[in-house]
Amino acid sequence: MIQGITNDGAMPVLDAMVRYAGARQRLIAHNAANISTPDFRPLDVDPAEFRSVLRRAVEERRSRHGAIGGELELRGNERVRFGSSGSIELNPRTPTGNVLFHDRNNRDVERLMQANAENLAAFRVATDLLRSRMEIMRIAISERV
Repeated sequence: MIQGITNDGAMPVLDAMVRYAGARQRLIAHNAANISTPDFRPLDVDPAEFRSVLRRAVEERRSRHGAIGGELELRGNERVRFGSSGSIELNPRTPTGNVLFHDRNNRDVERLMQANAENLAAFRVATDLLRSRMEIMRIAISERV
């Protein structure tokens, strides 16, 4: 019964978005920690890769169940994989087009900060929407208005 409630509507999509933002944040933090390490090449996964996986899963769920409910089956691609326990594994690549510095580091501070800001915004939107869904369930369970 609970699984039917938590798999309904946008909750599985929001959950996947939060997990992806967390996995990508670990990559961004790794890049920031190594910003001045010689021979370091930053790694990242384009958010469009995840959005395509998520879009395909939502479309398949709609075609199977006809509505917005039901299990969301996320199938990974080359850059984004999903573990059996629901974990998200990223297969990052080195972004191209950066200037190679004298220490053979391929850093781009502006791109790093932009990726951090975009990832934070996606995380905040997903958590705010998830929080509002949970609040609606809490109110319904407690039978208060």
